Amino acid sequence: MQRRSLLKTLAGLSLLPLLPACSRAATPAAVPGATVARLDKARTAWRGQVSDAAYRVLFEDGTERAGSSPLDNEKRRGQYVCAACHLPLFRSADKFDSGTGWPSFTRPIAGHTGSSRDFRMIIPRTEYHCARCGGHQGHVFNDGPPPTGQRWCNNGVALHFVPSDETLPALRS
Repeated sequence: MQRRSLLKTLAGLSLLPLLPACSRAATPAAVPGATVARLDKARTAWRGQVSDAAYRVLFEDGTERAGSSPLDNEKRRGQYVCAACHLPLFRSADKFDSGTGWPSFTRPIAGHTGSSRDFRMIIPRTEYHCARCGGHQGHVFNDGPPPTGQRWCNNGVALHFVPSDETLPALRS
C-alpha cells in the first residue's frame, strides 16, 4: 500500500511543471490590501530604467546570489525603496541580520507590498512584490524575530537605500 501512495505522490509531482511558475499574473490590475495606486505599465517598459540584474529579479522573478548585496550589511537609519518605481517598502527600524545573506525585515510598510503563492520550489511559499509596479522583491517566512515572527527576505538588487538625512526620490511612472 505504501508503494501505491508513493506512486500517486510522484505522479502528482510530475504535473507541477504544468502549473504556472508563480500564481501572480504578469500585470495584476490591483493588489488586495494595498494603499497605493497600481501603475499601468508593462514589465518590459522597465528595461533600461533599472540595471540588468535588478530587471532579472524584479520582472523575471530571479534571485540574486546570497551575500552579494551590500544592503545586507547596511546599518544606517533610513528607508528602503523599490529599485524600479521608488515606492518606500521598508524602514531601517524593521531590518535585522537573519544570517541568510539577504537583507531581511520583520515587516514592510503597511499597504506597500502585495503577495501571492509561489510554487517554484515545489513547496508553496509566499512571494511578495511592490504594490505599485509589481516588481518581485522576495519571500516572507515565519521564522523571524519578534515582534512579528516574520522574515521578509529581500533581494538587495530590488531595493535602493535612502539614508534618513536624504530626501526620498520621486516616484517613477
